[in-house]
Amino acid sequence: MTPSGETRRSEPTSPGEPTRPSGPSPDAAIADAAARHGGRVDQRDGHARWWITDPDSSAEDTAAHLGLVERRRLYQMRRPLPLDPPTTGTPDDAPALPSIDTRAFDPERDVDAWLAINNAAFAWHPDQGGWTREVLAARMAEPWFDPADFRVADIDGTMAGFCWTKVHPAGSRDDATEALGEIYVIAVAPARAGAGLGTAFTVAGLEWLWNEHRTPIGMLYVEADNDRALTTYRRLGFTVYSTDVSFEQP
Repeated sequence: MTPSGETRRSEPTSPGEPTRPSGPSPDAAIADAAARHGGRVDQRDGHARWWITDPDSSAEDTAAHLGLVERRRLYQMRRPLPLDPPTTGTPDDAPALPSIDTRAFDPERDVDAWLAINNAAFAWHPDQGGWTREVLAARMAEPWFDPADFRVADIDGTMAGFCWTKVHPAGSRDDATEALGEIYVIAVAPARAGAGLGTAFTVAGLEWLWNEHRTPIGMLYVEADNDRALTTYRRLGFTVYSTDVSFEQP
């Protein structure tokens, strides 16, 4: 999921020793830092959270001066589409990229199964875990949502996982000079973990984005310490495009 926002830079500051500001409130000071260095501010558990893309040393010094610590580091990863065709000379018995047949999410019958998978897979995640019907409904009510791009797959009559995709038209964001096809959220039912379905759902999502939307670039966000997911994505040709860092109060 994306913490996108402005990435403007301003003149560097000289923050000095780390300390809480005694003048403006912490939230106001964080908002001022974001205005000077770029990024955006949101709220988490009642506290301001400053997201910034590829922070330079000046921004990091300012965060330390405000008594903020790095809480999260997200990689935006990209790869060109379509997926690479088999290399010439590849043995005929070489394994093809794994994929899985998907269908569109059905809001009349899939909500409970989807919430169960999402909340189990992301129980550890500060933003994606603990979703309710209301949270899901609000996300599907956003103007970018297309139900056809919300892909799920069943095995033996039970939802096995999903790959929710999202299209960013060219020019719709600062880093989208070309259309981007995003793997917005992806997860496998914990009972199906270890069977290679994570790779299969990723491939299915990328194939959907290319075949249906012809997006020339596939992208996604992943926690920098999620080694298992990073291994999967790198094997599929993703590389780090940018890094989003969250600075928060301890």
